[in-house]
Amino acid sequence: MITIKNLQRKWKEFNLKDINLTIEKGEYFVILGPTAAGKTLLLELIAGFYIPDAGEIWIHGDNVTTVTPEDREVGFVYQDYALFPHFTVKENIEYGLKIKKIPKDKINKESQAMMDLLGITYLRNRYPTTLSGGEKQKTAIGRSLMLNPHILLLDEPLSALDARTKAGLQDELKKIHNESDITIIHVTHDQTEAMIMADRIGIMMRGEIVQTGTTLEIFNTPKNRMIADFVGTENVLEGHISKKIDGLAIVDIGSSEIFAISDLETGSKVHAFIRPEDIIISKELQETSARNNLETKIKKIIHLGAIVRIELDNGLVAFTTKQSAEELELNIDEHIYVSFKTTAVHIVRR
Repeated sequence: MITIKNLQRKWKEFNLKDINLTIEKGEYFVILGPTAAGKTLLLELIAGFYIPDAGEIWIHGDNVTTVTPEDREVGFVYQDYALFPHFTVKENIEYGLKIKKIPKDKINKESQAMMDLLGITYLRNRYPTTLSGGEKQKTAIGRSLMLNPHILLLDEPLSALDARTKAGLQDELKKIHNESDITIIHVTHDQTEAMIMADRIGIMMRGEIVQTGTTLEIFNTPKNRMIADFVGTENVLEGHISKKIDGLAIVDIGSSEIFAISDLETGSKVHAFIRPEDIIISKELQETSARNNLETKIKKIIHLGAIVRIELDNGLVAFTTKQSAEELELNIDEHIYVSFKTTAVHIVRR
């Protein structure tokens, strides 16, 4: 287990502020946030590259706040790989064990097993300058894993890779995680990557962890508008709770009213968040279990491969599949109906 208590660190004009975080042993934890949020600095503090100005870092019950990096049993993989250019793939992977003066036959055996695990044995005699981005990243990960760290820290490990290579390396990382009890902390600004990889996510903004939770909790129930905007909620409506009926809140959003589930009192000023994929489009008013049904017009249609983004006159955005859009024969300025369930509406006080 990793426990971070009231961690603070100033770096030039940037402040890491009162980080409190618990990461379970064997968890795949993703720190998700925009550029310059402090994600890398937090990883470097966990690794021991810097000493915090205040607060503590505990790993497996030991206070390691001032312990040197080599005594923390933590592996670190930077975005730029940081491979030794004059070493082959095999030599890069073996480097840590050679420094520890492990017997040569054991090094050969373990490096071979690691290259087999990562599928890079055929690269063993190649130099970093001849490798693709994915091959470099696998080599860097292999080098870190060779020291059998309890914790693997990954700083934007997939950001420089093309889509196919990224998908393959995601599978490799999940395989490594599933076949070991290693704890992985993975930093990224990519929401899709976080959703695919994480057991839990911590949202980091402006030097603070502002929300933690499972993927569903983070993406379906953001704590505030800033988080909602970042995780792609897109539909953020301002209004107030005008009344309560049958245990549901009626939210007046100006042009209409919507039903939602909320414990907030009548009169509360609120934001209502609705994810685009939770909105259903139809040309006729449908008999469904959805309590919210609104009539509007199509403002814009944007094709995004298998997904079609529909921007509507009432300010909402909906996603539908390419097949569904073709079957409905949707057109700009066409009158349509949108529906969504009360459970698709997340209400927070503003």
